[in-house]
Amino acid sequence: MEWQAEGTVITRRAHGENAIIIEVMTVEFGRHAGLVPGGASQKRAALLQPGNRLSLRWRARLDDQLGTFAAEPLRARPGLMADPLALAGLNAVCAMLGFALPERDPHPGLTLSTEALLDRMDAGGDWAEDYLHWEMQLLDEMGFGLDLVDCAVTGAREGLAYVSPRSGRAVSRAGAGEWADRLLPLPAILGGAGDNRGRGIAEGLAITGHFLDARLARELVGKPLPAARGRLVRRLAGGS
Repeated sequence: MEWQAEGTVITRRAHGENAIIIEVMTVEFGRHAGLVPGGASQKRAALLQPGNRLSLRWRARLDDQLGTFAAEPLRARPGLMADPLALAGLNAVCAMLGFALPERDPHPGLTLSTEALLDRMDAGGDWAEDYLHWEMQLLDEMGFGLDLVDCAVTGAREGLAYVSPRSGRAVSRAGAGEWADRLLPLPAILGGAGDNRGRGIAEGLAITGHFLDARLARELVGKPLPAARGRLVRRLAGGS
């Protein structure tokens, strides 16, 4: 068995004295692992850092084997290692991909969005909103997408202010009524109406975090969300 593709490293771990096992994200083959002989050498180790984009050739005798990678550099993203926030972002993205996606299950749309997000992180600037929308897409790709188009109670498309923590549907102020304190605030960054008091990113990540935990972690995976996500959320929300 053999294939060739481009991919970005999301994890690496030592294997014996000289080899490295890496996982990569590819458009065609999804999250895919393979052994890199000699990958532990100083020269090769820099090539195989998470976030780096590679040209890959994977080979195995049988399709269900680990197989080996021949890897050549395409693009390094040095900004991911130079900035603490970008590094936290990289760690969260890689951890969430490994947590959520079955191995060798292609998700081309999410893979392309991941490449774009890592490019934004590498370039610096404000990418918090991009990360929030990436988590929204991850929920959608895993079958847990939110419906924020109209009110679940009245059907109105105006005045949306909350999200139901049970259904994942938007609720308007009029539709919320006395149940408003049991709903999740919907910030303008996700289509909500009204003043968000500067807490748009925090409120948005609270929404995605709720559904990532309740639906993905508890229902599908059966273990807690990666700690790397929590560390990033605290940073983006203004904590340490």
